[in-house]
Amino acid sequence: MHISDGVLPVSVAIGGYVASFGLTVWSVHRTRSEEMPKLAVMTAAFFVASLIHIPFGPTSVHLIIPGLTGALLGPSAFLSIGLGLLLQSLLFQFGGLTALGANALMMGLPALLCGWFFQKFKGSTPSRQALIGGVVGAAGTALAAIILAALLVTGGEDFFGVAKIALAAHVPVIIIEGAVSALTIGFLARVKPALLLQAFDSPQRPVHG
Repeated sequence: MHISDGVLPVSVAIGGYVASFGLTVWSVHRTRSEEMPKLAVMTAAFFVASLIHIPFGPTSVHLIIPGLTGALLGPSAFLSIGLGLLLQSLLFQFGGLTALGANALMMGLPALLCGWFFQKFKGSTPSRQALIGGVVGAAGTALAAIILAALLVTGGEDFFGVAKIALAAHVPVIIIEGAVSALTIGFLARVKPALLLQAFDSPQRPVHG
């Protein structure tokens, strides 16, 4: 799902960087110090999950877990995904540095939306939280695939076919991510429900002794 260098028009790549920078600043501001260990774990999980690529025609598919990341990290999800993408680009040349902003938007924006949805509708029972977790797990990948297709289309008519294939290729991934998120969140809701607590309306505050 990573977009490589040279695919996007310069204006789109720059616009992606500007939007991603703004969201990253917001995400940093909303990240509380006590959330840092969980952010590190989810960044590592995203980093590893999206390293496993399965070729599919002119594109490839892999797990990206934006819905699960959003559900667990809330506003910190964009920062987590941005860091994971930066490391992948620098260490393994997955995606491109010029397309880093667009890639961060493609995966980070669905994570934020799914995180908000999960906190709004998760309810209080483990079964309800597992159900909503499955919904956001599937929806996060579906939204990312739609944004990917839209970004590819900006590259010109040569990428129309690739955009269609990318959408079709992610249908099984959407189903798998929904199941993974449902199982993970259902498990956490039973053994460690505090990990599912997030707040989109509470910026970081200093800790007073």
